[in-house]
Amino acid sequence: MDTGLTIAMILATPGTGWGGMEKHAAELAAALAARGHRIHVLAHPAYLSQFGAAVTVHPLPLHLGRRNPWLRFRIQRTLRSIRPDITHAQGNKAASLLSRTQKFAGVTLGTVHGTKTSHRAFAGLDGVIAVSADILAALPHRNKRLIHNGLIPATTNHGTTGTTIPIPDDRPVLLAAGRLEPVKQFDRLIQAWIDARVAGTLVILGEGSQRGRLTALIRKLEVEDRVLLPGFETNTGAWLKAASACVISSKREGFPYILVESLRARCPVLATPVSGVREFLPLDCIANSDSTADLSRLISQHAHSLHALHALANHQTAAFERAAHTLSQEAMVTATAQFYHQLIADASPAGSSPAPR
Repeated sequence: MDTGLTIAMILATPGTGWGGMEKHAAELAAALAARGHRIHVLAHPAYLSQFGAAVTVHPLPLHLGRRNPWLRFRIQRTLRSIRPDITHAQGNKAASLLSRTQKFAGVTLGTVHGTKTSHRAFAGLDGVIAVSADILAALPHRNKRLIHNGLIPATTNHGTTGTTIPIPDDRPVLLAAGRLEPVKQFDRLIQAWIDARVAGTLVILGEGSQRGRLTALIRKLEVEDRVLLPGFETNTGAWLKAASACVISSKREGFPYILVESLRARCPVLATPVSGVREFLPLDCIANSDSTADLSRLISQHAHSLHALHALANHQTAAFERAAHTLSQEAMVTATAQFYHQLIADASPAGSSPAPR
């Protein structure tokens, strides 16, 4: 009888923010635990409250650098105490740490969440997961698998009410969401939206180091009543159901969670050409580049009127349907568990492993 696997997961971010990769790790850990696997997460102490009682969290000083000998010793000692069947590194830093501490890690794999100039940290692992087809194509690893990020159904992921921040009554609402950090390029989005001369309100949900800079830009442009930075929202789904469209303005992404959330909420998306969007969006809904001018042209083309925004939603019906079938948490967790078992079977002298959960 399959009693589940002992799985260690390394989340090597420094505890200063909570973004797509952290969200992915927490939801994957909880879902695997619900299927009967024993889940251990090695993470910064700041993330202790983000994991449920079914997941064992081992607080480690992951704010330290990946070459820090004390951090590597702590990870190896923790893995030795866990004795996992498989250890899963989330992201580049975690993969680098795992590749240096493999002795007690069991079978090893890592997930590549973003576009990098080098994926060398993953080369010595037994397997690699890519979250988008673009990333998969760039990976030279011999044993790689495409597994998209997925979400629980919208009916159980909050609802259409109960937001932390009140949703404005004015329409249309163009929505963006994410950490207020340079890579998201919200400064370009604000300028592009102004240049496009479209009606309505631009709302950017999130917190981060760029808040002061973005607030100053909004004040300089004298659009405080039309560009809002209301803060971090736990119920993004309700905002997406109310929004006329979602805009992704990032310089780079792996496979944006906001893309998954938007399409699952049947909210049309306009995006810069980051990794993953070409797999789901019509080409005319993707900017030619991440420049302010190209983003402005995209917004002007599709958001110049309520009629155009309704047409945009109809234009992306096929994307909504595909997302409903492929971007579910059930699909993500099942594919991940199957890959775990394949890797364990490949490493086993007998060449077999229990049926995946």
